[in-house]
Amino acid sequence: MFLVGTPIGAAGAEMSRRRIWKWLVGIAGSVAIVLAPAQGYAQSVSQPQAAAQSASTKQIGTIKAISGNSITLTTDSGASVDIQVQDGTRMLRVEPGQTNLKDATAIHLQDLQVGDRILVRGNASQDAKSITAAIVIVMKGSDVEAKQEKERQDWQRRGIGGLVSAVDPASGAITVSYTAVGQKKSIVIHTTSATIFRRYAPDSVKFDDAKPSSITDIKPGDQLRALGNRNEDNTEFAANEIVSGAFRNIAGTIASVDAATNTVVVKDLASKKNVTVKLSADSQVRKLPEQMAQMMAMRLKGEGRGGGNGPGSNGEGAAGQRPTSMNSSQGRPGGMGGRPGGAPDFQQMLNRMPSIGVSDLHKGDAVMIVSTQGASDTVTAITLLAGVEPILEASPGATLPPWGLGGPAGGEESGGGPQQ
Repeated sequence: MFLVGTPIGAAGAEMSRRRIWKWLVGIAGSVAIVLAPAQGYAQSVSQPQAAAQSASTKQIGTIKAISGNSITLTTDSGASVDIQVQDGTRMLRVEPGQTNLKDATAIHLQDLQVGDRILVRGNASQDAKSITAAIVIVMKGSDVEAKQEKERQDWQRRGIGGLVSAVDPASGAITVSYTAVGQKKSIVIHTTSATIFRRYAPDSVKFDDAKPSSITDIKPGDQLRALGNRNEDNTEFAANEIVSGAFRNIAGTIASVDAATNTVVVKDLASKKNVTVKLSADSQVRKLPEQMAQMMAMRLKGEGRGGGNGPGSNGEGAAGQRPTSMNSSQGRPGGMGGRPGGAPDFQQMLNRMPSIGVSDLHKGDAVMIVSTQGASDTVTAITLLAGVEPILEASPGATLPPWGLGGPAGGEESGGGPQQ
């Protein structure tokens, strides 16, 4: 799964359908030129040209099946459309990121595969369940995967993440704190008019639902992940892209489980109130092995004696604290993938833990959750971690590190950027 589930941990590493859709829509602007009669075009295709000129229906989606001259297309809205390819249908292949047909190459029906992304334009049947294609613009699934992998590696290599401590819209500077080599550090992220901003929706863990935003949407306390270049001493960072969001940490015990609706009610230890937690297909639901939970609990007890992250501490953590330890009740983030310093990533540990379903959760189980901001009494889980009884006994105010989905990252998947 850029934040958890692809929320920010996957943000840069995954290419979202929305981005692919945007590229194809951009290419659609060139379709009219391709469809228009061209001087010197063979007279033998004059009739297909005329049909193409009158074409007005457009669909974008993923190839589900191919049979003869027929393509079954699953559109981005979930509908199934039958695409009929004729001898006069023009078929062009474009690369991910390409927004016009200048460098498009001709492709044939036999070159298409299930999973390829296509934009189709042509004449629809009266029931809109089939289209006679005048032009098909193809983005090969293998090209998309290669692009995703390249982005994933780029976010892992040039991405950082942390908790926003200050924002200066006038100068375009954002100060972010993070944990590296056992110490709390900060870095100033510099943005420009060319920096791309995205922000997670308050009720969704999907990077597809992230909206274009600006620096004015970012507030202290937000989680943020950026792609760009840092200076040599890791004090300043020039951002090309930024993904941010407001997320919530919950630690408590399960009061009830409803497998039919895929929800659990958790009594929050901090607020002493019940919170309904929805588990979606994008939620990471894991169980911490008992031995690992005991080891983390022992570490937290030691930090508590040392004045670090134990109950009643200021949450800053003791020197030598590892990024994978839980946070204090102040809600400060623990370790994050892609941060300066290269310390171990809790998300990598999480991905190796056993995945469980709602039926594996029971009343009285202790859980730690990173969720969407949601309403005060209802949230959607990004990450839910069970088997944490020893941790909460050692430090009732402990919380999970905020980054989770693998990713473009997560997503991410998802560690490094948004999930597709």
